[in-house]
Parts: sequence; structure tokens; C-alpha cells
Amino acid sequence: MAKEGKKEIGGKPGNFIFQAGILAAAGIIVRIIGILYRSPLVAIIGDEGNGYYNTAYVIYTIILLVSSYSIPSAISKVIAGRLSVGEYRNAFRLFIGSIVYVVVMGGIGSVICFAFADKLVGANSSQVLRVFAPTIFLSGLLGCLRGYFQAHHTMVYTSFSQILEQIVNAIVSITAAFIFVKVLSGSDETAIAIGGAKGSAIGTGAGVLVALIFMIFVYISNRPLIKRRLEQDRTSEMKIISPLHIAGIIFAMVTPVVMSTCIYNLSTASNLKIYQEIVQAHSGYTEAAATTGYGLFSGKAMQIVNIPIAIATAMSSAIIPAVAHSHERGESKEEKRKIAYAMKVTMLIALPSAFGLMALAEPVTMLLYPQRASYEMVASLIRVLSITVVFYCISTLSNAILQGTGNVGVPVVNSLISLVVQAGVLVLLLRKTGLDLYALCIATIVYSLMMCILNSHAIRRRLGYVQEYKRTFIMPGLSALVMCAVAIASNTFISYMIRRSAGDPYMVISGMNNVLRLIVSMFMAVVTYGLLTLKLGIIRESEILGMPGGVRIAEFFKRIGLLKPT
Repeated sequence: MAKEGKKEIGGKPGNFIFQAGILAAAGIIVRIIGILYRSPLVAIIGDEGNGYYNTAYVIYTIILLVSSYSIPSAISKVIAGRLSVGEYRNAFRLFIGSIVYVVVMGGIGSVICFAFADKLVGANSSQVLRVFAPTIFLSGLLGCLRGYFQAHHTMVYTSFSQILEQIVNAIVSITAAFIFVKVLSGSDETAIAIGGAKGSAIGTGAGVLVALIFMIFVYISNRPLIKRRLEQDRTSEMKIISPLHIAGIIFAMVTPVVMSTCIYNLSTASNLKIYQEIVQAHSGYTEAAATTGYGLFSGKAMQIVNIPIAIATAMSSAIIPAVAHSHERGESKEEKRKIAYAMKVTMLIALPSAFGLMALAEPVTMLLYPQRASYEMVASLIRVLSITVVFYCISTLSNAILQGTGNVGVPVVNSLISLVVQAGVLVLLLRKTGLDLYALCIATIVYSLMMCILNSHAIRRRLGYVQEYKRTFIMPGLSALVMCAVAIASNTFISYMIRRSAGDPYMVISGMNNVLRLIVSMFMAVVTYGLLTLKLGIIRESEILGMPGGVRIAEFFKRIGLLKPT
């Protein structure tokens, strides 16, 4: 770690992209594991149990955000600033101060989650929410350790811990849910659903605990290097920050980040509350029916849509310390170059992901959530929500850029404005139309689009950054549109051939037939998009070299004549 901490990431744009690539790869693996284990889990606990779990999870996430979850981003930013000027003792003191912060705030959050569960969610979901309570405290400590190593420009430890956390989560969630459902097999369906949801919540806590143990081991392993750096620090005693100053720095940095992230994610809780209240009052839904319906939107459709958004989340985690480093040194040109580079790489993945989900929503849903009663609805929701992949990726990245350059209060205001507009749109649609779950989709699109516009305007006005559109948005967008057409044509043709060979033009394609059409369609889509981006010069050699494994990838493309040296 000591060696990595001395690197000047401002020298090469690929450094933080490389780290983001590691974190993005881990994020995608984590999301895929999450999707894969959720499918058998939902089969065990049912859509009703999935609804109770997601209802509790939304509130748990909000409390977690307020108490400790945003600490990695905030801490990585302030510690990176100190490391950039060689103040290793001050960086370490800030790290210790952040631990004290999350112990206090995480403890308070856990108590609130447990004691006020009945007030925060419905009676059925409150039992699940109480199981989540201890995880809030553990997550804060885990976040501090991840943020500390991210500030040193290494995402490897965070990435591995995330994968480990999700694997344990998956294994324990399925096992615990199965045991709870078996034990309660003689009870009514709602009791069984609640028990299964509680088992899934236990898995979440187990994953965080194992990841925390791993990060503690990493810290202990790096302790000699950390100690050596502290001993070599020549910062004068006059510049050593006091405990009171540490508290002020953490409060000043963490509070706006927490508020921004909280409001940013409060949109989910707001949607849940508004949807459940209105459909129960005006549409005659029971709590179980409203929760089950919301579970299709949040627990299935959004879970799939969130997979590519992991790219933006990873890029954001990497760019905060990178931009903070350049901003601290007053390197305006380098700062803008990093922003442009991060935005382009993110869009190169976000745009085809959005179009791909739109084109292949049905086979993807059938693969991951094959429940016959709901897969058509979930696929339809995904088609509508797919555009939010682009909007959320831009707004997530722009949030990090603003935070990394010291404009931490701007995303708070933008999130609040977007939240109010979204809530108004959702209430209007649910009361005046019969759109039901599609109203949630439209409200989500409105929120993410508003955040895009407001954050982008703030970056231009405060940093003087002018976004390049042709190679970042227009050309990749057109390439993704062609890719989408190829994916739809491929999926349609293979589906027709499967149904024709079976002699049933209306059959539901499932199992290996579905896997076959999905793999072929995705292969055709990826090849089409890759060829277009290379032949049109959208991706350059210098950009490929900055990615994990970039040297080998660039050499391969040059050998087959798809890449010209730049």
C-alpha cells in the first residue's frame, strides 16, 4: 500500500480508470451474484416475501446512509487531500476520527432501526427490519476501512471484500430463508413469507460481518507499512490537526455527502411510501398486494437495471480521490481531463447497457426471474426503466465530481429539487391514471433526468468544464442504437425458429432454449457494438491501454486490423 500511496495519479489518466475498472469488475460480479442468488431466493420466499424484504431493505438503506454508509466516499476524499501533500499523520488521525464517528452514528442508527421498526414500515415488514439493525453498525466500520484504502488509490481490497461479502450473503440468505420457510411450513402464507424475508436479512448481515473481518485482516497486514509512513512524516507539530479540528473536518465533509446520498436514495423510500399509501387508499390493494407489486418493481426490475449502474458507482469511488488530488494542487487542466475521461468510459458502457436491456428484457428476465406469473410484467418494467441506466450513470458520476472538487453542498440541493419533482409526478400519476407500477418507472426516469441536468449545469458553472458530446454521447449512442436493432432481430429470429421447431407459435421460451437465444443475441450485440466503436475511432489505443489488461487487448485489436495506433 505504501508504494501505491506514493503514485502520482495525475500523471497518467489510466491510473484511476484502471482502479475504477477493478472496482467496476467487482461491482458487476457482485450485482450478478446478487441477481443469481435472488432468483432461487424469491422462489423460496415468494413474491410476497420478496416484497417484505425489499420494503424493510429500503428503510434499512436510508438509516444506513444517514449513519455511516457514505463514509468511504467522504473519508477517501479528505484523506486523499492530506496524502497528496505528504501529511500522513493527519491522514491517519482523520481515519481514526472517522471510526469514532461511525461507532457513534452507527450505534444510534442500529438502535433507531430496531426500536422504531413498527413506525417506519408496516407490521409485517417490521420484523425483517429489526433483523437488519445490527448490520448498520458493522457497515460503518467496514466503510471506514474501505475508504482508507481507496484514498491510497487502491481498489483491490475494497473490490475483493465486496465480492466476498456478496458470496457469503448469497449462501447464508438462501440457507437461512430455506430453514425458516421449512420450520414455518405449517403456518399461513404471510407468516412463511415474513420468515423467509428474515432469513434473507440475516444473510445481508453475515456478508457484512465476513467482509469486515477480511478488511481488519488487511489493515493488520499493512500496519507495519502504515507505521513506517507515520514515522517518516515530517509535518510540523503546528500543522498536526487537533481532535476538535478532526471532528470539524469530518462533520463538514461527511454531513453534505451523507445528506446528498441520503436524498439521492430517499427517492426509493419516497416511491415506496407514496405507492403503498395511494394504491391501498384508492385502488383497494391490501398491504400484501401493494408490497408484492412494489417487490416486482424494486426487487426484480430495478435489481436488473442496477447491474450496469455499478460501472458508474465504481468510477465515482475512483474519481473522488483522483479529482480531489488535482483540485488540491490547483491542476485545473488535469482535473477537467480526468472528468472527461471518466465520463467517456462510463458512457461507452452505459449506453449499450441501456439499449441492450431494452432489446433483451424478456430473455434476461426469464433467465433471472422465471416465475411465470410475473416475468412479463417485470420485462415490461425493465424496458421502460432502461433509459435510467444512462441518466443514473451520469448523475452518480457528476455527484462524485462535485464532491471531489469541494462542491459537496450542490448535490444535496439538486437531489432535494429532483426528489420533490419526482414525488409530485408520482402522486399525480397514481391518482389520475391507471399506470400503477409504470407510474413508478416514469417517476424514476424524471428523478434521474433531473439530477443529470442539474449536476451537469453545476459542473459547467463551477468548474468551467465543457462537455464533449460527439465521441462521448452521439457516436456511442448511434453505435448502441444499431447494436439494439441487431439484438432485437437476432432475438426475434431465434425465438421464431424455436417456436417453429416446437410447433407452437405462442409457447413461452424458457430453460435452455431461453439461454440459447440470450447468449446468441448478446454475442451478436457485443460484436456489433465493439466493431462500430473501433472502426469509427470512438475508442482509441490510449484509452484501451488505461483499462485493466489494456496492453493485451490493444495488441489483439491491432493484429486483426481493428485498431490504429494513436
